Amino acid sequence: MVFSGSATALVTPFDKNGNVNYFALKNLIEYQIASGTKALVILGTTGEASTLLDEERTKIIKFCVCEVSKRVPVIIGTGSNCTKTAIKYSIEAENLGADAVLVVTPYYNKCNQMGLYEHFKSIAKAIKIPVILYNVPSRTGVNILPQTVLKLSKIKNIVGIKEANSNIAQHIELLNLLPKSFAVYSGDDLMAFPCIMIGAKGVISVTANAYPELVSNMCNFAILGDTQNAKRLHNYLYKINKVLFEDVNPIPIKSYLGLIGLKVGNTRLPLTKPSLQLLKILKEVKEYYEN
Repeated sequence: MVFSGSATALVTPFDKNGNVNYFALKNLIEYQIASGTKALVILGTTGEASTLLDEERTKIIKFCVCEVSKRVPVIIGTGSNCTKTAIKYSIEAENLGADAVLVVTPYYNKCNQMGLYEHFKSIAKAIKIPVILYNVPSRTGVNILPQTVLKLSKIKNIVGIKEANSNIAQHIELLNLLPKSFAVYSGDDLMAFPCIMIGAKGVISVTANAYPELVSNMCNFAILGDTQNAKRLHNYLYKINKVLFEDVNPIPIKSYLGLIGLKVGNTRLPLTKPSLQLLKILKEVKEYYEN
């Protein structure tokens, strides 16, 4: 298991010219670690990995690994719909000092379960560091089934899955089917509390970009069996958890971070600036958490 508790799917900050803002990235990393975040996921969906050039990816990985300096695990998103590209990214992440990789199911190709198995198997065989599978059917059009995850769990360095499937029955099936040593992480902030209560090891969180201490504490309470306090924080975080998916991630979270004083810039095209309606909702939520 790479971590237990709350890992933040970190945004990639850009400056006013759309370039990676490393000063802001350093501040985000320090804020997360000081707030009790158990791991950082870099170059994931929230990090806009699909809009970054290869040379930007390399520089970001080097910077984050150096800045974190082993204080928490650094997990790098290395997924692609091309197996060779995913292998290339994963080898690079390992060589640059990443602690683990997070590999999304291939998108657009719409491969079958055998294709998914062979894809992840090939990536895992190419590296020695841990591999966390990432299932997010709403974005990729492909759902990795629990039986396929079970088969993949027999590969030594495939150690967990970020399950962002909104079907709670699939979470339950995974947790009943897989060995206890295999980590299931919620990939949905709204479902983090119930998933941990039925056996998940934590969450890979978008909300934790803004409120890392609250998300971390909620997870810690849930893991320790303090249901009352975990539920209290889960309910308190409901408004922000919900509003951050009023538009495509990471448009809402980057906008919200700007509103609360963490200047991370806008998203890159093809993602656009937030609508006036979304900004209105985000400002209302900000006022709620300030009162």
